[in-house]
This record gives sequence, structure tokens and C-alpha cells, in this order.
Amino acid sequence: MKKDEIAIVDDGPINLMILKKLLSPSFLIRAYKSGAELLDSVKKGIQPDLILMDIIMPGMDGYETLSELRKDPDNQGIPVIYITALDSLIDEEKGFYLGAVDYITKPFRPGIVLARVNAHLELKHARDWLKNQNEWLEAEVKRRMVENQLIQDTTLNVFAELVETRDNDTANHVMRTQNYVRIIAERLQKHKRFENHLNAEVIERIVKAAPLHDIGKIGIPDAILLKPGKLNNEEYEVMKNHCKIGGNAIRLAINKTLSGNQAENKMGEVTALSFLEEAEKIMNYHHERWDGKGYPEELYGDEIPLSARIMALADVFDALTTVRPYKKAWRVDAVVDYILEQKGLQFDPDVVEAFEAEVESFIQVMSQGQPRE
Repeated sequence: MKKDEIAIVDDGPINLMILKKLLSPSFLIRAYKSGAELLDSVKKGIQPDLILMDIIMPGMDGYETLSELRKDPDNQGIPVIYITALDSLIDEEKGFYLGAVDYITKPFRPGIVLARVNAHLELKHARDWLKNQNEWLEAEVKRRMVENQLIQDTTLNVFAELVETRDNDTANHVMRTQNYVRIIAERLQKHKRFENHLNAEVIERIVKAAPLHDIGKIGIPDAILLKPGKLNNEEYEVMKNHCKIGGNAIRLAINKTLSGNQAENKMGEVTALSFLEEAEKIMNYHHERWDGKGYPEELYGDEIPLSARIMALADVFDALTTVRPYKKAWRVDAVVDYILEQKGLQFDPDVVEAFEAEVESFIQVMSQGQPRE
């Protein structure tokens, strides 16, 4: 078993000899004739488990030495016991304030010295153990959070891929729109109207939820979803149901999760499921219009959740710039003109302004996706 290391700092050779003889059988001893020697040794990485230090020394005294030692956070946990003559006028309060843990008086009484040294070493070992345990727990919590995040993200990608598998004409649509959503949200974060709401956590939640916006299409019959042409009015009404199909499915899943667990766990679950709450809003309302003429509920203006207003523009941009069975891809400049014309009509004016400022970013994302025909 490795011995604890004790540093003795004293300019008196007799004191060094006495303490070294007393402590050597049980501990590894390093002796220093000045505070400067101790500090130089510690800077080189020789860190003792405990320090016995005289207060009155030529040059740098014990108070100054301890003050310098404590400036390095790595040395905060080293217990320092001051050595002082029985009749010396010392400022004990100052010593404790600087971080000393105890005083030992000269002439030394072996039993007292050993008792004090062992007691403070045991305390140090206990603190070190707790620190190591806390660090392990923090690392374990972080590891599990990363693991849960990976599982969550993988699940989202599975859902997104499932939708794309059923709707071959929108390959990579969910990934492109997710990027468009992030671009707009991060631009809106700089807007005074949204700066108090769109913090980094909220933006991440919206971006994470975005790929689920069309998951309700799973409930649309193949004859309509995969129709190689434009939908008639009746078919279009059926297609519009995908908003509520997706939103209702998410709401049902959230409610079942919460009701199926103990009440004391619900707060943590609400936090963990917050991105699904955002996904529900996006699914339900990404086809609403700023002027109130959208679907499924004909919400108007700010009645529409912000995440859905952002998704609405991202969705339209991608739909117009890609090929569909019933249309060719629009030129980018024509799509930009259309979106600007719909400012205050189909789209939130602030969302349109954010888009206008980030058109080049949109084009970059688009160019990395599926080739246009």
C-alpha cells in the first residue's frame, strides 16, 4: 500500500530532524527549508498529501507560502498544519482564513503530532473519495444522457425514414427541411420579438421535432399518397388529415407515457418529452396560414405556434424547389419571389424576413440534396 506523503517546511534543522524521525516509519517525508522550496516542488508536480509548515521563516513566511499555494485550484485540497512555538504571538484566525486546518506547537509531543496528522489525512482521504465518487456520478450521468440522446435521435430518424419510404417523391425532404428550420430559427433568435423565447434549448427542440412534421402521412391511403399526379378535391381533403393523424398520435403517446408511470417521475418525463410536445404543434399546424385561411383549424397570426410557422415556410420552399409527379421544380428566384409575395398572407412576416436574410444558406442546403431536374 502506498504511503501518504508529508511535506515538512521549517528553516530549523532540529525541527526537521525531529519531525522526520517521528513520521518516517509511517509516511514518506519530504523536507524543505523554505516556503519557496515547497512551492517550487509543487509546481513541478510533487504534490504532498499533507503539509506541516512553520509560520515564522526568513523571506516568505508560512502565511505568504499558504496564500501562494492556494492560488492554484489543484492545491486547494492539501491540508496544511502550522507549526508554532508555544509562546509565539501568532494570528490563528489569519491562518484558518488562509486555509490552514490546524496548529501544532513546539516543543513537539509525539502523540499529539501523530494524532493530528492521522486525523487530517483521514479527512483528506474521505474528501478525495467523495470527490471521486461525485466525478464518477457526473461522468455516468453525462454518459447516460448522451446514450439516451442517441437513442432518441435514432428513433426520430427511423420515423423520418419510414415516412420517406412511403413517399418516394420526397426523398431527403425531412432532412432538408430540418436544416431550413434551423437556419430560420437561429436568424429569428436575433430578433427582439423572439430573443426571450428562442434560446438555444428551444431551437434544438424545434429542430429535433421538425423531421416528424409529416409522420401523419403514414395514415394516408397509398392510392392518394402515391398518386402519380395532382390530387382532386376529394383526395386533397383526405391528404389534409395527415396533420391531425400525426398530432393525435404524438399526443396519445405522450399521455400514455405520463399516465403509465409514477407521479414523482412525471417532471423528468415532461422535460424529456418536450421535443414531442413541439413535434405535436408542428404536425398539427404546419399547414396553417398567417391570414387564417389554412388548415386544419384556420388559426390566425400568432395563434399558430412559432415552430409551425417556421416549418410552414421551410416545407413550402422545399416542395417548390423539388420535382413532384404533378410538377417540375421551380427556379429558386421564382420560389423566393413567391415567398416574399406571401409575406403576411401565407407566412409570418418575421419568418419571411428571416428567410430573405438567409436565402443563400437555403440554396447551399438545397444544392447538397437531391439533384433538381
